[in-house]
Amino acid sequence: MASQHAEMDQVVQKLTDLLGKRCTTAEAVREQHGHDESWHFPSAPDAVCFAQSTEEVSEIVKICAYHKVPIIPFGAGTSLEGHVNAVHGGISIDLNDMNKVLRVGQEDLDCTVQPGVRRKQLNEYLRDTGLFFPIDPGADASIGGMASTRASGTNAVRYGTMRENILCMTVVLPDGRIISTGHRSKKSAAGYDLTKLYIGAEGTLGIITEITLKLYGIPEAISAATVCFPDIEGAIQAVILTIQSGIPVARIELLDEVQVDAINRYSNLELAVKPTLFLEFHGSEAYVKEQAEQVSDICSEFGAEGFEWTTQAEERTRLWQARHDAAYAAIALRNGAQIWATDVCVPISRLSDCILETKQDLEESFLIAPLVGHVGDGNFHLSFVIKKENPEELAEAERLNGRLIDRALAMDGTCTGEHGIGLGKKKYMYREHGEAVDVMATLKHALDPDNIMNPGKIIPDQAAE
Repeated sequence: MASQHAEMDQVVQKLTDLLGKRCTTAEAVREQHGHDESWHFPSAPDAVCFAQSTEEVSEIVKICAYHKVPIIPFGAGTSLEGHVNAVHGGISIDLNDMNKVLRVGQEDLDCTVQPGVRRKQLNEYLRDTGLFFPIDPGADASIGGMASTRASGTNAVRYGTMRENILCMTVVLPDGRIISTGHRSKKSAAGYDLTKLYIGAEGTLGIITEITLKLYGIPEAISAATVCFPDIEGAIQAVILTIQSGIPVARIELLDEVQVDAINRYSNLELAVKPTLFLEFHGSEAYVKEQAEQVSDICSEFGAEGFEWTTQAEERTRLWQARHDAAYAAIALRNGAQIWATDVCVPISRLSDCILETKQDLEESFLIAPLVGHVGDGNFHLSFVIKKENPEELAEAERLNGRLIDRALAMDGTCTGEHGIGLGKKKYMYREHGEAVDVMATLKHALDPDNIMNPGKIIPDQAAE
């Protein structure tokens, strides 16, 4: 143990020589970097380094690689499965100072950013160009973190996820080498697709230091709508028919009656406390109106009431801010509680069965768990409102979460549509991927033989050995 402390002291000294005060062992800073917004108990790193360039990240990694010290990349800290927890100690590399938009290609509809750029910051920067970046996970996440967790969000039904919207990246490998995963061309058949390999790798294969993104023109008109249903099955069937009808809705969000009640209280809305859809339409003024009318007709077939839509920016912003605050609204349902957030994704044809069976589980449980989902692509979330110091509540959340994942996998779905694996869901990897997990472990070992890159995440322990 003494030798380990001495080794870490050497690493910290070398990093301090490199970065000065931007390497710190201050307890408060270490604690801040030892957790995300998940229910997982914190695990602080031994030190935190604030990098300002790709070259600095490379030098930090080289020092850690020489001493075989774990490295954990840190962005906004908004992940939901313990992605940034330093479960084996080591060095947290905070990338928030790498927050520059490096290039905007208006003609090519793309841009290149550093990983610390936040999604709201990027769209503010782009506003005068007439372009925007559509991936919207709710939290004001960093672009690097969004790439690392293969983030998605409310716009995914029309614009896709981070997987579809990254052209290439610069990555620092576990030995400190710097590589580009590709180029700005919209397609390539040259070699392995390393870009896709690093999207969703959660910092286990390297550290992303530059990202080139696809951009889109800001729509001429945008309208938002709300509509409530007598039951949740009707809402889901309306969504399915809307998708099957080819209506290019930008956003389709489902909130159950528990979630609607929560956001009414938290965001001072007056929605009917029933299963409700939030929708958004993009296009010309005429096309937006046409889309809204088509969806209104579909919803009425399933007993919908009160279809209301607006093009007023203030009203749209208020509505979607309430949706993005759904997690905080859930927390506010119970004093002193926090949430255990989880998600699954299933083929849209099985979405109704999956949600209805999940709601039956919740009705039979003593836990409160609002449901909200990006149902246009079969993805939905639960937020178990718990006090994590209560072992009975933790056990019940674990039981319900396990049943939810079992259900999704049995329906040919996935244990996570967008939260990622991190610590929380790696035990389900074999059940979802089978022997493919061993291939993932082989790739991990080939690129990171000393297992220093965010160890303990994604790969189940038995495969990592």
